[in-house]
Parts: sequence; structure tokens; C-alpha cells
Amino acid sequence: MRLPLADPSDFAKADIAQVEKMVDTFLERGFTYFDTAYMYHEFQSEKIMRQALVERHDRNAYTLATKLPTMFLKAEGDQERIFAEQLEKCGVEYFDYYLLHNLNVSNYRTVERFDSFGFAARMKAEGKIRRIGFSFHDKAELLDEILTAHPETEFVQLQINYMDWDNESIQSRKCYETARRHGKPVIVMEPIKGGTLAQLPEEAERMFRTLRPELSPASWAIRYAASLDGVMMVLSGMSSQEQLDDNTSYMKHFEPLNAEERAAVEKAVEIINRSIAIPCTSCRYCVEGCPKQIAIPEYFALYNNVTQSLNKGFLVQSVYYANLTQNHGRASDCIACRKCEKSCPQHLPIVEHLRQVAQKFDQPEA
Repeated sequence: MRLPLADPSDFAKADIAQVEKMVDTFLERGFTYFDTAYMYHEFQSEKIMRQALVERHDRNAYTLATKLPTMFLKAEGDQERIFAEQLEKCGVEYFDYYLLHNLNVSNYRTVERFDSFGFAARMKAEGKIRRIGFSFHDKAELLDEILTAHPETEFVQLQINYMDWDNESIQSRKCYETARRHGKPVIVMEPIKGGTLAQLPEEAERMFRTLRPELSPASWAIRYAASLDGVMMVLSGMSSQEQLDDNTSYMKHFEPLNAEERAAVEKAVEIINRSIAIPCTSCRYCVEGCPKQIAIPEYFALYNNVTQSLNKGFLVQSVYYANLTQNHGRASDCIACRKCEKSCPQHLPIVEHLRQVAQKFDQPEA
């Protein structure tokens, strides 16, 4: 989802040489799970996995997960067509883990309409899927409904991180507890909240460094998620060799958080909540279909940088904003169609946040 790019402005063009090096290092250090999806990196991620991983390593050396894009199912036959395309793009005969992608109220209706659980079960019976699950972005009540209706689900992928644990919009804790009540193993996504928890306010980072000088801020987020009972995997969208080296350094010999560290995390939540203006994870689901082609995640990142004063003042951020507007709509171009809000896993009031961005960058104070 966040591979290194050959061109920072083009999400379809990954730095293949860098990806190959990261894949090799990951495997050499004993890690095996690779997660991709139909729509990632402008629909190129599965092809990148084939080139960097599948064509260069023995099939028994890794496990591969991809996802059925429920948001793109429009007609009978779409599931069969897309699944065949995924097998070809990835260059494999089966997927170790196959997920129904991004289940929420709307997408679950689609899944039921097309009997996607039944489709996945048929593919499993044919030996093309080893384990069936789904990724989820909605309320715990809906998760309970789905797991009750579909006990054949073998695992659930949930957004869990220490910032969202008690967030009533995302309901990390409630969803986790629901999955465990149904006896389902949990795969964690967004443990670092799109990189938010890797760049902390100075007060929070200083607190963590005082306790464990050798550990990065990101390590606290990943260890927090990995410390939960029933978590079988923690995913991290690593976009550089440096990030991979860091993650594998502390996860190779994993230590769960102790009581003192848990208390520090709770304190960090308080500190961070005071500093983040827009809690966007840069997943980019909101970008697809925007009629004004607004660079929503990029604008939110620039806005956060200004409000957090991460050594990047308004003048610097305004230059980046001006550059982006050469090929994208301005924040003030938003027509409030709210397509982006329907796609946002974080349930953010994107239209309102774009008004804030427009006020800051399109009508800067004199």
C-alpha cells in the first residue's frame, strides 16, 4: 500500500529495485507475510508483487494476501473476472489469505448481493484460496452481525492502534473485542496510523526515548498492537529500507509492552490528541472518484505540518501546496459531493477539513 516510489508524484510507479531489496531483506530475516490489494498503487501493486516477490522466490518461502475489491463489484461475473485477473497479475496459482476488502454498511450490502462469501468458499474448495477473511472499517455492531451471519470467516483484519483504541468513530477496542468474542484471529492494519505515530510531538517522543532510548516512535505503535491477545499479524506499510530495518529489528525478538510502557502509551495519546488537527492516514481511498481531483491526503498532511509546526512553517508548506495545485484541484474547489466521505475508513468530515485547508492556503492571512 505504501511502497517506495520511483516518482513521488506517481503512485503507479514503484522503485522496483528498492522493493526487491526490501523483499529480500524481509525474507532473510525470517518474515514471510506480504499484503497487497487490487486497487493499491493505482492498480499496480499486485503486478509489483509478482515482479519483486513471486518471480524471484520459491512459492513456499512466503505467504501472500490480496483482497476482492467489493467497492468495484457492479455486475454478475465481476468476482470471477477480477479473481482471475488477480491470479494472473500476482503470478500465483493460489492465495494464502484472501480478504473481502473494506467491509462497511454499503460494501456489506454488495457482498450479500453477490454472495461474495460463497464465491470465496468456492475458490477455496478449488484450492485457489487457503484462508478466507475480510478487512473491516465500520462499527462493532455491524462486525458482530457479519461474523454471526458468516461463521466460516477464518480471520478479520481490523484497524488497531493506540490512538484509535477508544475512538468512537473507528471503535478499535470494540471491534477487536467483537472479533475475539467470535473466536476469530485478528490481523492488524494501520498500527502506525498512516505514519502519524512515527512522527510524534516532541513531548511524546522524549517520553518514549527516556524509557527505551533504542526504540523508535513507530516501534511503540507496532508493539502495542502486537501485544494484544489473538493478534496473528501486524501489517506495516513500509516505504523505505530504513523503515524495514527498524521494524524487523524489534519484531524479530518481540517483547510485549509492560505495565510502565502501557502507561506511557496512554500519556502519549493525551499529548498527540492536543496536536493533530486532521487524523488522516493517507490511505487514499478518498481520492478515487473525486470530481475535482483534489489531492486530499497531501493537503491534509500540509495542514497538519503547519498546525504541528514540525520544523516546517507556513511558507514552506504553501510552496508544496502551490506545486500540487498545478495538477490537482485546490481545496477551495471542493463541491461538497461527499464521495470522499463515503469512502473514508476514518469517517472523517473531509468536506469540513477541506474548508479549513482552503482557509489556510487559498486565503492566507495577510
